[in-house]
Amino acid sequence: MIKARFLPAAEAEFLKEVTYYSLAREGAGVRFQAAVSEAVAKAATSPSMGSPSAMGLLHRRVKGFPFDVVYRATDQELLVVAVAHHRRKPVYWSSRVT
Repeated sequence: MIKARFLPAAEAEFLKEVTYYSLAREGAGVRFQAAVSEAVAKAATSPSMGSPSAMGLLHRRVKGFPFDVVYRATDQELLVVAVAHHRRKPVYWSSRVT
């Protein structure tokens, strides 16, 4: 398994959603955090098993929530570019990728 690293913008949106779900329903923030962590861990274990996304990136669904983890994998790390809601503007995160 390779090490995962979040871009600062991806980490900020992840923490924002944890806060949102925590306030929306008791325990939902913890479940969201666990589901994102599971998606990231699966991507780090088998990076190529993600679905193709824009700009040559991959994505993996967050189980139980309308989100995807968008990432780029190398031999050394899994770079999380976004924790993207399914209803947000498509590829809004593209400016994060160079």
